[in-house]
Amino acid sequence: MSKTLINTFAPKLIAWHGVSGRSGLPWQGNRDPYAVWISEIMLQQTQVATVLERYPRFMKRFPMVKKLAAADIDEVLAEWAGLGYYSRARNLHSCAQQVMAEFGGKFPSDPVLLEQLKGIGRSTAGAIAAFAFHERAPILDANVKRILARLFAVDVAIQDKLVNDRLWKLSADLLPIKPADMPVYTQALMDFGATWCTSRKPVCLGSEKKCPFAKDCQANLSDQVLLLPQKAKKTKSPEFDCNMLLIRSGNSVLLQKRPSKAIWGGLWSLPESPWVAKVQSAKDVNLSPQDLLKAALPQESIATIAKACKSFVKLDEIKHVFTHRRLWMHIWQASCSKELPFANPDLKWVSLSQLGRYGLPQPIKVLLQELSLVRGGDLKN
Repeated sequence: MSKTLINTFAPKLIAWHGVSGRSGLPWQGNRDPYAVWISEIMLQQTQVATVLERYPRFMKRFPMVKKLAAADIDEVLAEWAGLGYYSRARNLHSCAQQVMAEFGGKFPSDPVLLEQLKGIGRSTAGAIAAFAFHERAPILDANVKRILARLFAVDVAIQDKLVNDRLWKLSADLLPIKPADMPVYTQALMDFGATWCTSRKPVCLGSEKKCPFAKDCQANLSDQVLLLPQKAKKTKSPEFDCNMLLIRSGNSVLLQKRPSKAIWGGLWSLPESPWVAKVQSAKDVNLSPQDLLKAALPQESIATIAKACKSFVKLDEIKHVFTHRRLWMHIWQASCSKELPFANPDLKWVSLSQLGRYGLPQPIKVLLQELSLVRGGDLKN
């Protein structure tokens, strides 16, 4: 590794940020570790444009760790609805309670201790320590891995553990000497990967802007910029079918709480049957009410609903694309004359006007909003 590059990388990057880095983002320049933590978790797997809207709203609802820890998990999931990867919201809630219980409501400054908190990995711990406490802690998110793989011509798949360990060492070696430089340096590193050293259109392949590391980057010098980092081979996303029951009573709908470790874990959704691989799923849409209820509801609740719901009408299918799978939801609608009671706490009648209080999967939220707009009428095929 070039000692010159080690000595000049941080100053060059900080200087680049002063001219071309992002500014004015609501989470920038904030040394409150709670605010930094929320922004770092929210920015994982979520576009900046979306976070720009949702981060201020979340902070207004839960302005401090004590407030988040004391909230009901349904409140947190409802505020998180639409951001996806709901384990992040569950981990936020658990982590806030952990900070209150183990650290007296104050986030530790040591990245090793931060990494022990629920939902905080090594890179997120480094970011919190750097931004909030000026600790010389490295980060290694996808953007940083791409920068380092190109800069040092790491031509082995970055998913490999030995390669990952090497990238962590590189990230640590390039840190600025002065702890006071850590916030701007860390932000600059994130910005450079997100806006200049991008996956498909890095500025070094254009003619409008000149990369400050053009003469140091091994990928650029060897014409391998788009070849690095090596990407894992993608496999075709599996497709699934499931039946979902839209059971109504007046202006209320029956919701079921999903298992915490399932997809959409902890959210409230429509009762549904197990997912079946699409190639194996039956094409017959004339399922009996008993078949549908048996597949989607707990055993002890089937008889209760069966007495009140004699027929189901099949509505349009809804396709939802996850990161690594696709789901075809077949919606079956039925009406009950009254809100039948359930002993199971995971089944609940919810008024259409109160849906905003519950965390709902995005496609189900859209479906029920459409139902609400027709003012008690039936959804059309």
